[in-house]
Amino acid sequence: MTSNIDNTLIHVTVTRREDQTDEIAVFDLSAADGNPLPAFEAGAHIDVILGPELIRQYSLSNAPGSSSYRLGILNDPNSRGGSRQIHAELKAGAEVQISAPRNHFPLEMDAEHSLLIGGGIGITPMIAMAYALKAASKSFELHYCSRSEAKAAFLEELKREFGEQLVLHFDDAGDTGRINPKQLCAEAQPGTHLYVCGPGGFMDWVIEQAKAAGLPDKQIHFEYFNAEVDISGEAFEVYAEASDVTVQVGPNESIATALKAAGVKVQMSCEEGVCGTCICDVIEGTPDHRDHFLTDEEKEDNDQIALCCSRAKSARLVVDI
Repeated sequence: MTSNIDNTLIHVTVTRREDQTDEIAVFDLSAADGNPLPAFEAGAHIDVILGPELIRQYSLSNAPGSSSYRLGILNDPNSRGGSRQIHAELKAGAEVQISAPRNHFPLEMDAEHSLLIGGGIGITPMIAMAYALKAASKSFELHYCSRSEAKAAFLEELKREFGEQLVLHFDDAGDTGRINPKQLCAEAQPGTHLYVCGPGGFMDWVIEQAKAAGLPDKQIHFEYFNAEVDISGEAFEVYAEASDVTVQVGPNESIATALKAAGVKVQMSCEEGVCGTCICDVIEGTPDHRDHFLTDEEKEDNDQIALCCSRAKSARLVVDI
């Protein structure tokens, strides 16, 4: 059995597109049938279906409770094609299919204080979180890190909505404008929870600094948009029990690739271990987890595996697919 992801697809229309910077476009999506879209919580994301083998995840950046969805999408020249296609093809009036919202990055609403840090386009889930915290009259601060003011989207809205709770950090402002996560966490009141999203290297640095400041792991929350993942290792055998197929996974091959070559249908999306689409139950054997999707506790259970990137510590794995 694969993961319990809701695979229901929703037909939506792009009701508005605004190119806020030379790299970031903002899209408003409404249900094509005119009905309200499913409710979502701060931190949630959706899949955008761009083709049979092209599915990408984007965070919802508007206030929870809205009847429509808003996406902010960076036209990344280093992407595998998703953002480029969206920027080229999704104009106002265009139609596209999306998934129902999923949330692997939820807010801890009972926290004494929330420290929200968004790097670049990683600001998008932080905006939804800030709206939720503001609506609940919770203590928070929103830090937006960008290369420059010209590269930062949503600025006027953020200034208007969050005022003194918004802190801007621009690289071109020199050292005085740069964020100091270690100091922020060290000076934070007890019970503060940190949320960070952005480029992988930025996130790794913020998390490292937070831990160095003594912030407990359980109070550090993060979501990767993409990640560099090493799928290499010793060869091993995988038996797909539901399909009754056995494959050998080579030293530089993913389980998903080996299974697909043998005719087993594997649902995949990011192929980088961040989205959870390919998560599968493990019946026998010990996984070597390489993903950024499963929690540390889930990895310790060793009863699930990300087929796109993880490997085996045992000579043989039996998976339920």
